[in-house]
Amino acid sequence: MTQVIEDQSAHYDEYLQRFSTELGNVEVGAFAKYQGRLIKKLSLEEFSAAHVEYTEMARHFTESLERGDTINNVVIKLLREQASALVLKPPAGA
Repeated sequence: MTQVIEDQSAHYDEYLQRFSTELGNVEVGAFAKYQGRLIKKLSLEEFSAAHVEYTEMARHFTESLERGDTINNVVIKLLREQASALVLKPPAGA
């Protein structure tokens, strides 16, 4: 469990750096526009939950592409929105 917390802390530090680079100085809890979307600067707790969800969704998405599954446009839209919220580029194909 400690490793997961440490990993999330490291991912959060990377997120804060991306956020600062892309959006400037924004307080945690405040909103800024990124890739045409209004996103909230997340606290560590909010980020951790969102990051775990995004990571799982991106993994399933990539596995589906590798299997040649048909991907619903709603899934792609959701994946893009989650990537934006974490100031990430969506996985290839999304």
